[in-house]
Amino acid sequence: MTSSRSALGKQLRNGGATLGEVMAWLSALYFRGKLAYSARFGTSHPLPSGLVMAPGQGLRPTEWQLTADDLREMGKIDIETRAFITPLRRDAEQVAQLYGADARVVLLGSIATGKYIDTLLDVFGERLLFPETFVGRGDMSRGGLMLRASRSGEELSYRPVAGATRHGQRPPKLPKLHAKQA
Repeated sequence: MTSSRSALGKQLRNGGATLGEVMAWLSALYFRGKLAYSARFGTSHPLPSGLVMAPGQGLRPTEWQLTADDLREMGKIDIETRAFITPLRRDAEQVAQLYGADARVVLLGSIATGKYIDTLLDVFGERLLFPETFVGRGDMSRGGLMLRASRSGEELSYRPVAGATRHGQRPPKLPKLHAKQA
């Protein structure tokens, strides 16, 4: 039986796997939660419901095909450099132009540092939102929260990133789900 790791590696070597597949493998529960949540609650006009910050590539849809060489090149990009920020800003400005001034942009990532937040805030301002229950939670907890919301159909509450508390007290752990709920 072939493991998912070797199957994904084979896909990458033989012409490509989707960015969503690769990111879900790399970050497990956290990115699976993002994929499920954006598929359930995101809009898809004129762009896909979910865009990923791909190092050196800007914003890419989860279905974007990449190869092993693409992944290696992305791995060379530090997110605190112009090589990351320049394409991110370019694509964020395109998204802002396509959707207009009334669109809400929901960030399903950490707002704790300015690595990419500062750039996104420059472009989207008050339209850049995040799930308010993310404050103080780690990646895995946020992933679990998004998976639960996508399964239940209850969208999380959002607040603007601008002016938000970026660090907070860690909330209690999510209650364990029974096998039928998972």
